[in-house]
Amino acid sequence: MASFIKNFKIQHFLLFWLLINLIQGTFMELHVDEAYYWIYNKFLDWGYYDHPPMVAIFIKIGTYFTQSPLGVRIISIFSNVCAIYFLWQIVRPYADNVWLFACLYCSFVIFHVYGFINSPDSPLLFFAILYFYFLKGYLHEKRFNIQTVLCLSLVITGLLYSKYHGILLLFFTILADWKLLKRPSFWSIVLFSLALYLPHILWQIKNDYPSIQFHVFERNAREYKVSFTLDYLLSLILVVGPLSGWYLYYRFFGLKNEDTFVRILKFVFWGFLIFFFLSSFKSRVQAQWVLLAYIPLFIVGYIALARYQIPKWFYTLLYITVALIMVIRFALVVPIPALQKIKAVSVYWGHADLASQIKEKAKGRYLIFDNGFQDASSYNFYTNTVTALSYNPRTYRKTQYDYWPIEDSLRNKNVYFVRPYSFETIEQDTITSELRGTWYGINIDTVRLYQKVEISCDNLPDTIQQGKKYQITLSITNPYDEEITFNNAERKWPLFFEYGYTKYVYESGEFFEFDEGYHVLKIAPKQTKHIQVTITAPSELGERLIMFSLRTDPFIGPRNSKKYPIYVTEN
Repeated sequence: MASFIKNFKIQHFLLFWLLINLIQGTFMELHVDEAYYWIYNKFLDWGYYDHPPMVAIFIKIGTYFTQSPLGVRIISIFSNVCAIYFLWQIVRPYADNVWLFACLYCSFVIFHVYGFINSPDSPLLFFAILYFYFLKGYLHEKRFNIQTVLCLSLVITGLLYSKYHGILLLFFTILADWKLLKRPSFWSIVLFSLALYLPHILWQIKNDYPSIQFHVFERNAREYKVSFTLDYLLSLILVVGPLSGWYLYYRFFGLKNEDTFVRILKFVFWGFLIFFFLSSFKSRVQAQWVLLAYIPLFIVGYIALARYQIPKWFYTLLYITVALIMVIRFALVVPIPALQKIKAVSVYWGHADLASQIKEKAKGRYLIFDNGFQDASSYNFYTNTVTALSYNPRTYRKTQYDYWPIEDSLRNKNVYFVRPYSFETIEQDTITSELRGTWYGINIDTVRLYQKVEISCDNLPDTIQQGKKYQITLSITNPYDEEITFNNAERKWPLFFEYGYTKYVYESGEFFEFDEGYHVLKIAPKQTKHIQVTITAPSELGERLIMFSLRTDPFIGPRNSKKYPIYVTEN
């Protein structure tokens, strides 16, 4: 064993990491989010409602070679191997211990995840490590170096095109070393990066800043629970090694800032931890959001560990941690019934089978899924089509499905509507999947959808009195190439023009039909109509959100407007 460790080279680790991730990426079903990003690549654009476009580019390149789960992941797999090589180049001048480097990297659960999964965090991890690599060299340069300027500009652009979290990395770097602002080359990097990122900025402007609306105003709009903060703090240990992570933190805190680069690393680490700690008081913080803090933790932790006599028990903890992680990874590839009952494991199984069964029932028709964006995406991937639409109800949030032309393709057609709960009074099909549960489907002839209709209100009062009626003016925009009629005569699936109140963004709330005779209303293609309607203030006091919806049977009703804040007082 000692001889093996002594002769272990970085090339051996890179080859090992490449092989296990190629196997994983080939034989493991797509995560539902990966399927969603696969749809991204079918509609390439400079931006998307949820994320910038880098993940779509990765998938586009990979699926050019093979239309399979491996095709979705292969660019992510190879880029991650490259990232590890550059990570080694960062730490090697401080301490040369390949075995420790490899064992420590393999003990980070989150590094395993983005070794084979393709999501916006995959290119983010790649470009972040490249950023630290070029930043380390840049800090030691005394003169203007055009090569370094161009490399950093490209890497920063890649960061920002991967995920919006990248801007925090740049912000914390400048806070850690504000003297960077005095360097002419710094502003050259800013200008080059801004020029390369301009297409995405223009896309945001053109589409009325959808990503800002989602990430800033909607994603965090939930009722606070103590578990949000406690789960966040627990994840800081679990994702960097459930057994060994605590000792890594101990060594990280003990290493002094021996140069500017290490000081920046520590500042970035603390910046991310504090930022998302504060965010946990508004909403649940997902473990991957803190990904960019774990790179500095790894680098500084490795340097600190490599300079001490590493206890044998710590290596034992590393070995056990890596073994446990590999068992879980094995369970994601090989069907083990007992492990498939675990929620974190089961999410990767059964999608291909369910898609096959639903396709058989659909008989070539377009489909509508009423369960978020994941299931429609999974069906589209495993049938290699874009014929399934995700119906995003007013109890949920918007997704990229609200912008893609899939709805335009199926409006007024015969479609198949599926969901994981019964339709009760409607004759339905039952679709049973061993791993994905029971689903139900119905036929909808001449489906009536108004997902893309935009409703806005400019004269909504800030404060309303409990139970009192108010007259407001709504602007209804028809984005379609055909007239919208509110008439329900001779229509099997009626339309209801409604408004409702909720306390939080993700809440079903209570909705009411407008009293006005709106059924005579018609809106010409690509036109906006202004109408006066009456709303009644709710009985609940305090802060509320009001929204407007064009609900058609048998659907819950879409989000046709944003949720406007309003305050209810006593009458």
